[in-house]
Amino acid sequence: MRNLLLSLTLLLTLALSGCGYNTLQSTDEQIKASWAEVLNQYQRRADLVPNLVNVVKGFATQEKDVLLGVTNARSRVGGIQATPELLNDPEAFAKFQKAQGELSGALSRLLVVAENYPQLKSDANFRELQAQLEGTENRITVARNRYIQAVQQYNVVVRSFPSNLTAMVFGHQVKPSLTVENEKEISTAPKVDFSMPVPVAK
Repeated sequence: MRNLLLSLTLLLTLALSGCGYNTLQSTDEQIKASWAEVLNQYQRRADLVPNLVNVVKGFATQEKDVLLGVTNARSRVGGIQATPELLNDPEAFAKFQKAQGELSGALSRLLVVAENYPQLKSDANFRELQAQLEGTENRITVARNRYIQAVQQYNVVVRSFPSNLTAMVFGHQVKPSLTVENEKEISTAPKVDFSMPVPVAK
């Protein structure tokens, strides 16, 4: 009897390892780790916003709409609970992504406004915050790419035979991936106007 139980346990272990169970677990854990890093970098960016807004406000008080836009976008981002369950809810995930995209756009508009204020551009605090923001945006890009790769690996396992059968038994489903924030813009070809006269160097 004992030998039979041992044989069944060994057979079950071999069956689970051959059907993608372990791969599902490891790729799921990779997604969680990658997502945690995405959130970490988004939080780092959100933490920079109040200081950046205050510095700009000191030099450009008349830019109330832009400053309010950044503050409101940050507030919307903070209002979404980015729990691990978010990864299994495509609608909530899309809402989170949209809020982050709105904050990216608001920050871009803020930096464009800053170009109109030479004193602001030369302020040491502003330059430091701008450098931190640029570094954070780079980190966000890297973290998003790692997350996208982790989701791709996981989704391949979930959809491939025979691991898809194991995925169904254990309730694993395809997870949403991050998309390009300005997908519509980059899918539209830029308009080039050759009718404008080209200045001739003298």
